[in-house]
Amino acid sequence: MITVKDIVSELEKLAPPSYQESYDNSGLIVGHLETEAHAALLCFDITENVIDEAIEKKANLVISHHPVIFGGLKKINGKNATERIIIKAIRNSIALYSAHTNLDSVRGGINTVLAEKLGLSNIKILLPMEQALFKIAVFVPNAHSAKVRQAMFDAGAGHIGNYDSCSYNATGTGTFRGGENTTPFVGKKGALHSEPEIKIETIARKENIPQVISAMKSNHPYEEPAFDIYRLENKYENAGIGAIGILPEYTEAAEFLANIKRVLPVKVIRHNSLFKKVKTVAVCGGSGATYIGNAISAGADIFVTGDCKYHQFLDFNNEIILADTGHFESEYFAAEIFFNTIHKKFPNFAADLSHGIFNPVQYF
Repeated sequence: MITVKDIVSELEKLAPPSYQESYDNSGLIVGHLETEAHAALLCFDITENVIDEAIEKKANLVISHHPVIFGGLKKINGKNATERIIIKAIRNSIALYSAHTNLDSVRGGINTVLAEKLGLSNIKILLPMEQALFKIAVFVPNAHSAKVRQAMFDAGAGHIGNYDSCSYNATGTGTFRGGENTTPFVGKKGALHSEPEIKIETIARKENIPQVISAMKSNHPYEEPAFDIYRLENKYENAGIGAIGILPEYTEAAEFLANIKRVLPVKVIRHNSLFKKVKTVAVCGGSGATYIGNAISAGADIFVTGDCKYHQFLDFNNEIILADTGHFESEYFAAEIFFNTIHKKFPNFAADLSHGIFNPVQYF
């Protein structure tokens, strides 16, 4: 039996919920994790038609990029589309799950896939995530250090770039005295004890902290392990906002725009002056105009995004080429990412792309 939790867990390995922006509402919005998942319908936005399609296809799980509830709901009485969607989903026992800005922020997510589709190589995160890394230091008796260290690695600690099992180990002497209600692993209750120990220092991402600490405690011989957790200023290069990469050679800007129209379902690209050839390309799916300055600082010749404003085209006209494909168009691959992630783990599970994936912005 495959549960909603099984599907959600696989998606959250790719896009941890802790990576979403503070204003976002990613995650399981309606339903229960322990419910058996019969089939999933994958979409961009959850509309009333998508819920009807799920009912028709007997899919009791709908996975979307944009959350159906973005702001707060004070009443649910069916007076608007969001309320009607929630009511119909609950009545038909359909779970609703969304991965939004957390899917934007990871390798293998919206922006790196968009960069790959546009033919870029040497792809990096445009604005790496801050406050995502922590150092954990724990003090362990010498004979047990290897077991504790490996348990922490197995729980997700010790990754730096393309390296794993990273740690620093220093020897020293720990002192402690157990009170009346203790059962010391070494030494005697009520007596000061000195023990040769190893200080293990390793690194972990914030979403892995709970399981790393749990694994450490489960394998540590002491009743009360001594450990420290420090937030690091280091940026996490494998997650963050946008992406940047390079084309195989300098390309005429108009030719690159034509390639965008071949890759994305774009009817028109809003752009400023095509004043130079392009090779270094920055992208940010959705509403990325806030990060134009970051694209310039990173040396991009062109920035592909959505929702640019008039004065941004004017203000940056001679600094960087802006290519506004539209919000929907720049994130078009979200459902495809969901499908590939689920199919890789559960090849026989019925996951289907919705027929209701459409751009609400139309062009006359």
